Amino acid sequence: MSISTDGARVIVTAGGSGIGRAIVDRFVAAGARVHTCDVQQDLLDETVASNDAVSGSLTDVGVPEQVEQLVADAVEQMGGVDVLVNNAGIGGPRAALEDVSYEDWDRTIRVNLNGMFYCIKNVARHMKAQQSGCIVNISTASAKVALPMRSPYVASKVGVLGLTHTVAREYGPYGIRCNAILPGLIDNERGRGIVANQARERGISVEEREAEFLEFISLKCWIDPTEVGDLAVFLASDAGRHITAQEIGMDGNVEWEI
Repeated sequence: MSISTDGARVIVTAGGSGIGRAIVDRFVAAGARVHTCDVQQDLLDETVASNDAVSGSLTDVGVPEQVEQLVADAVEQMGGVDVLVNNAGIGGPRAALEDVSYEDWDRTIRVNLNGMFYCIKNVARHMKAQQSGCIVNISTASAKVALPMRSPYVASKVGVLGLTHTVAREYGPYGIRCNAILPGLIDNERGRGIVANQARERGISVEEREAEFLEFISLKCWIDPTEVGDLAVFLASDAGRHITAQEIGMDGNVEWEI
């Protein structure tokens, strides 16, 4: 067995920064060709410029027509699609459910869940034609424990798990696998910013808020974005060829969130 994706043709959504950028970089390091997308042109340009094996499209995955163009661009650039990593997502509002606007709810579901549907719908025929494919959906550890004040986000990410299982069953006979990764507390600018913002809101130190997060993580750890990238590469590699319909935590085991 080999932990390599040499020659694989990979789509990674929202590859301009954060976890998405790490996933792009790890697939390239494993020998893959990657077509990515982002809603920010500058971030997309930076990622594409990082390696000749990377191409990209400016895309909002919450818009079906833009996803159709993304997949068309990827097929034109790479000659097909072997792997889809559905990483794009937004945090949505942080508010009591009754205070969440209809617009914020709809946008969170549209990007985080509908966007994955749009992407899978448009790569499915390519993967079916070649009788193979791997789909990796990025959910969240919060889908296991729920999280007050984040109902649109959690609902969308629990929906991702249901979509993952259904796709695995429906497309398994065509040699297509589908799994979900559930990241935990991510050690990057965004993750550290969340802790700092919540500390400020609660009038406590950043160190105190960090300790509260880590108290309910079994391994008391932050997760480096490259760890999520490496897991995605493993699932897409020959070593993961019989893994499908799984919800895999890359989170140190988040027991609870407050």
